[in-house]
Amino acid sequence: MVRQSIKTTCLKLLAQREHSRNELFNKLTKKGYCPSDIQPVLIELAQMDLQSDQRFIESYVRQRLQKGYGIMAIRYELIKKGINFACNIDDMLLTITGGEWFSLLTQVYCKKYGEIQPISYQEWIKRRRFLVQRGFSASQLAQFVSESQILRS
Repeated sequence: MVRQSIKTTCLKLLAQREHSRNELFNKLTKKGYCPSDIQPVLIELAQMDLQSDQRFIESYVRQRLQKGYGIMAIRYELIKKGINFACNIDDMLLTITGGEWFSLLTQVYCKKYGEIQPISYQEWIKRRRFLVQRGFSASQLAQFVSESQILRS
């Protein structure tokens, strides 16, 4: 009876959106279910391919990319959501994005600041802070500065 209730709750949650195994576990324990009752149901759902951390990662990464977040922010958020390194987050991020970080970075920059034009170093530092908060790495930002020639001489 409890097992069926857990399964029904999981299926309702999974019908709304993809969830990581850890998210489901946390939501179910907050509802008062016993962890020893939850684990077998989560294993069964994964075996039936109704719950998949891989699908969750793909869905989550696409959603965050559309909102203009970079690799560092997405990686951090996935770890917070209980996705472990066994899934090799970096490889998955590269596969999903096709390595198009430069174009994403350019889109985010232009949406916030308009057309790319030469700016002072002090102004770049302010804008760089925003891009770092969005999760872009130092090497990506260095490549952006180099290729866009954004800094005034």
